[in-house]
Amino acid sequence: MELIGPYLAACALLALAGAAKAWNPGDTARAVVTTVTLPLATTRRLIRVGAGAEAALGVAGLVYPSPWTAGLVACSYLGFAGFVSFVLVRGGPLASCGCFGRPDTPATRLHVVVDLALAGSAAAVAASVPGQWLTSLLAQQPWGGVPLVLASGACAWLSYLVLARLSDLGAARRLLGVTRGPVS
Repeated sequence: MELIGPYLAACALLALAGAAKAWNPGDTARAVVTTVTLPLATTRRLIRVGAGAEAALGVAGLVYPSPWTAGLVACSYLGFAGFVSFVLVRGGPLASCGCFGRPDTPATRLHVVVDLALAGSAAAVAASVPGQWLTSLLAQQPWGGVPLVLASGACAWLSYLVLARLSDLGAARRLLGVTRGPVS
């Protein structure tokens, strides 16, 4: 139960990313088509359906944390980590994973680490939480769960920044010619 905050963050990211990919499946379809031999139009339709299921799972995991929903959330993040790892090992031309339905960050080892951390928190919740509505869970927390919600939101936001915005910082650094180490 100690990892319920990162689990809630994982569910929120799953819901948001799934909704974004269902709305705009193009970038994710282009990322997937580099690893499968399906036509882009077919891949786009499959991504839309899968992304809808991803969003529904994220919402279900948020409103009713249970061993089943948490286990499925863990499997989702393990699948994402596996896909990104496959692309990294293969050396594929994945310029964007399309995680949030638009060009965002290239696949990196850090992406795999975040996915595995979120999968781990979901697995821990699956092993420890009895099925209960989020409102019941928050009622058992100090101050009505407000600190838990704030910490989960911060965790989700920081994870989003790592997954979707870190590449912007790297690109800006390269444009400015910033190197590591002290400035002379």
